[in-house]
Amino acid sequence: MEQWSWPPRYDETYRPPAGQEHWFPRRETMPSHERDEAILARIREVMGYAWDNSPFYRRKWDEAGIHPSSIASLEDFEKVPVVRKAELRADQAANEPFGSYLCVDPAEVKHINGTSGTTGRPTAFGISERDWRSVANAHARVMWAMGIRPEDTVIVGSPLSLYWGSWGAYIGAERLGARVFPFGAGQTGQTARTVQWMRQMGATVFYGTPSYALHLAETARHEGVDPAGLGLRKLFFSGEPGASVPSIRSRIAVAFDADVHDSGSMAEVSPWMHLGSGSTEPGVLCWQDLVYTEVCDPVSMRRVSYGSEGTPVYTTLERTSQPMIRLLSGDLTRWEAPSPDRGRTYPYLPRGIYGRIDDMFIIRGENIYPSAIDDVVMADPGYGGEHRIVISRGTAMDVLAVQVEHRPGIAADACREWADRLSGRLRHVLGVGANVVPVQHNTLPRTDFKAQRVIDDRDLLGEILRTGDGGTA
Repeated sequence: MEQWSWPPRYDETYRPPAGQEHWFPRRETMPSHERDEAILARIREVMGYAWDNSPFYRRKWDEAGIHPSSIASLEDFEKVPVVRKAELRADQAANEPFGSYLCVDPAEVKHINGTSGTTGRPTAFGISERDWRSVANAHARVMWAMGIRPEDTVIVGSPLSLYWGSWGAYIGAERLGARVFPFGAGQTGQTARTVQWMRQMGATVFYGTPSYALHLAETARHEGVDPAGLGLRKLFFSGEPGASVPSIRSRIAVAFDADVHDSGSMAEVSPWMHLGSGSTEPGVLCWQDLVYTEVCDPVSMRRVSYGSEGTPVYTTLERTSQPMIRLLSGDLTRWEAPSPDRGRTYPYLPRGIYGRIDDMFIIRGENIYPSAIDDVVMADPGYGGEHRIVISRGTAMDVLAVQVEHRPGIAADACREWADRLSGRLRHVLGVGANVVPVQHNTLPRTDFKAQRVIDDRDLLGEILRTGDGGTA
């Protein structure tokens, strides 16, 4: 296997010859069972390294009665207890700033990224220079598989902040040899300037979130620019579901007249492009020699069979500063067996990551994922650009309403008929009734980053009922 060593070492001068489809042909196309043997050996090395250098892992595994030497198969590895995000936050609080799962001397940490901390204590990612370069090399490989080449100009259209996604795309494109344009996102009026700069600089590849790409296309039209004329040939995404959801994917591809590629898992396990497109078809491959992915039953934490749905559990195979070993994602996906017909012999997620287990809500006994609603409403030709999902409980029954913008110029009677038809399609897909409420174009807020489309006011109602506080503010 090309440049397969522990700790990782890469030839920074290497780049595939022009016309070569794979960055590392042997690693990417070898029989999957042979790769699994190498991965098992690497897992034992990574676990041994963590045992020797991390009090966090040593304590956790000792309590479970597990030692790295006892892992004789990938099935044995499933017995290793999963790590949850809450454990990482608690460990960092007790062992500031990087936690006792940091496996290098703190002086070796040269880059700091992290979570925003909007839902609790922020998590700091302490990244050594070795890991920074490993992520760059890994992302370059996956971007090469997407068809991105040194002659491209890649615009990074997401915040240049603690967010790992922007920096991962940046250093991957840089390592690949492309021209990188870190324009960012999130400031007032910046989207219109993005359109101007894309035209001026001749950007050919865009990175961001699917929601922002749709907002960018809408802004371009408002500025009198056809987004299909901007010159993009590829867009690749992470940060939220969408790039493998058929209706969202189609809207982006048609708007920009360009190929769409999905990627991304969790910032904690960067290189997050280890789930990444290997062609122009929807879905992502699990690049198992970068991060070993298990799709697991969310109760037993054992792997589910191919063709089944579960939650991904990730193990980094190249990180030395903060290795993640069986980190539970809480996301939702379905995987399929490796097939050489896809050009690379990795397991395949045909719909990518399409939701989170904790994003699921239950309406009258039916499990509903926001991405299923997104797929229906965004595929409709009358869709006006944005929607919002509102869950309420007026009486004893949950009520699901979807506010959907319609295209301008629709008469009131036609608008009501359109909403009724869309409600019928949602009922057919979801198994429960959903009241579509049509709203005028540009009524709902747009986003420069990740979309937040679900409003669940049942918790507020429940709090009022529990406390008896029915007063108004």
